[in-house]
Amino acid sequence: MKTQNFKHVSYLWDEKVANELEGKEVDLLIYRSNILGSDLRITNYGGGNTSCKTYEKDPLTGEEVEIMWVKGSGGDIGTLTKAGLAGLYVDKLRSLESVYRGLEFEDEMVELFNHCIYDLKSKAPSIDTPLHSFLPFKHIDHLHPDAAIAIAASKDGEKITKDLWNGSIAWVPWQKPGFDLGLQLRDALNANPGIRGIMLGGHGLFTWGDTAYDCYMNSLDVIETASRYLEDHYGKTRPVFGGEKVQSLAPDQRKSQAAILAPILRGLASSEKLMVGTFNDSDTVLQFINSHDLNKLAPMGTSCPDHFLRTKISPLVLDLAPDADLSDSVAIKQSFEKAFEDYRAMYASYYENHKHPNSPAMRDPNPVIILWPGVGLFSYAKDKQTSRVASEFYINAINVMRGAEAVSEYVSLPLQEAFNIEYWLLEEAKLQRMPKEKPLSRKIALVTGSAGGIGKGIAEKFVQEGACVVLTDIDAGRLDSALNEFTGKYGKDIVHGVLLDVTDTDSLAKAIQSTCLKYGGVDIIVNNAGISISRKFEEHSDQDWDRLHNILVMGQYHVSKAGVDLMRKQGTGGDVVNIVSKNALVAGPKNVAYGTTKAAQLHMSRLMAAELAEDKIKVNVVNPDAVIESSNIWEGGWAENRAKAYGIDVKDLPQYYANRTLLKESVKVEDIANAAFAFVGGLLSKSTGNMLNVDGGLAAAFPR
Repeated sequence: MKTQNFKHVSYLWDEKVANELEGKEVDLLIYRSNILGSDLRITNYGGGNTSCKTYEKDPLTGEEVEIMWVKGSGGDIGTLTKAGLAGLYVDKLRSLESVYRGLEFEDEMVELFNHCIYDLKSKAPSIDTPLHSFLPFKHIDHLHPDAAIAIAASKDGEKITKDLWNGSIAWVPWQKPGFDLGLQLRDALNANPGIRGIMLGGHGLFTWGDTAYDCYMNSLDVIETASRYLEDHYGKTRPVFGGEKVQSLAPDQRKSQAAILAPILRGLASSEKLMVGTFNDSDTVLQFINSHDLNKLAPMGTSCPDHFLRTKISPLVLDLAPDADLSDSVAIKQSFEKAFEDYRAMYASYYENHKHPNSPAMRDPNPVIILWPGVGLFSYAKDKQTSRVASEFYINAINVMRGAEAVSEYVSLPLQEAFNIEYWLLEEAKLQRMPKEKPLSRKIALVTGSAGGIGKGIAEKFVQEGACVVLTDIDAGRLDSALNEFTGKYGKDIVHGVLLDVTDTDSLAKAIQSTCLKYGGVDIIVNNAGISISRKFEEHSDQDWDRLHNILVMGQYHVSKAGVDLMRKQGTGGDVVNIVSKNALVAGPKNVAYGTTKAAQLHMSRLMAAELAEDKIKVNVVNPDAVIESSNIWEGGWAENRAKAYGIDVKDLPQYYANRTLLKESVKVEDIANAAFAFVGGLLSKSTGNMLNVDGGLAAAFPR
């Protein structure tokens, strides 16, 4: 097929890159995998697997032996590296057939894969390993393209597959991945010599080739053919999904409504463990959730195992008008409590009716996917990447349902088969191997003034401890720089950037909306934004007082108020950490306006702590002193004025501040970040209304 004829997949093969890898089959496998995985129409994050076979020298015998390199357990082909591959002896893998005891003993075969490992640096082999080993081809792709699964998950899928590809694609009915399915693929090939691929009922696609390029082109061609076939049938016999039943709100209205409801839904979905959210209102989502067929198809669940594992048995559909009045958050939350209770009861019934004697304990029964007709899709999971991927997989499922309904009738995975996948002991073992969650995992923190200095240090500490962090700042250039730095180091999911002027309530409202749409709510507010003005008492202007008061005092008040509103909607408690100053306690020279506003911040914190405790919202204070590192506080004449007040040169300020402390130590950004983390990291979970001085030891600042 000519590359310019592709419409539904992206042709990304670069001859220059490939030529440099010529003869390096494993590198070509990785290259092919990465470009396939970059197109979500071909396969989603973590979906599918790829392989190649090479001949290598056996380190024990010195003989040339056939080795299969295949994506290991839990990997992703889009980001695959050599470290993510399992390298195994082909002959040993195939010899396992002699000890295979049948479907009831599938799981024991996975442990035997380890006896077939050639490359001792291998990733753990996945359950799909035998699906590749029993096929003789040099390069193999197992992908989950929406278009192919739409056919595979349709009532007439087998006939469509035979007719569409003139018998060149074989059909294997649904079977849970494992050793037996590998044998079935081999049998299908033997029964249909000369075929170019195999369709797995309800699951996905296998294609192959003699070279990495031939395999790549074969995969694209099959997916393109399936896509064109579906496109030719959309809307021909009936409107897609039966046509529109609910009309979408305008984009701005959708986002406004979603941002208001997101923290309420997050709280309800977090009845067992705190969850992080994602919102999606793409055209694909809206076409489905606004349709007449929504209530027929949504309860059926998904078909592909990869979809199902991430989206749960079925979504929760909200019975709420798109333009509903959401001003009374308490009433809205109460109105949804029964819907969530019913969903949990449905899930518990599903578990009880399908469990086996050795099934793992029931997991969190809350919905992962929540659909609001006219507005969009919400997903909630343990972290941002997982919730985002869940939403992407449900969009894949929507595409599958749309295609299957266009050419035939959608068929979902039988409930017992779905349960067997979800509570598979091997899947449970994979979950148990996951790294222990960090102290701030599942938490969302908004830090003001976090494009540099103390705020940036706190944000980075929180990210390192597992939180999703919203960077905010009034300086767009500094914010972009910090956001790019964090994204490069930690990835796009873990950090979000929003311009914020804490003196502007409209700016704050936009920042809160953006936070809710990105993550679903907030758990930690850090009020760090500030300025410093140092002058003699008689030289202060009214403008100085107003500016300090508006940024430090009113800024802390407004940001805290907005954050507390979200925390109350969630009903999961939270933290407010106010970065104040030793000047709230110490009467220093030429500092009356700044010190007064800092004292106001400190006492406001005490008052907030007393009032918010009933909501399990803790309010604590960190009092830094003389943090010169990366700080804007020393700009605008502050350093010169402080040096003048102390009768020293500006260059001597850092040492002066260190020498006046009891510990004779300079205070660093990381010291303040550690103090802020101490209040929110779990060890001080019963502490509220307290302050922690981080000043190197200043007796004048001792609270008692």
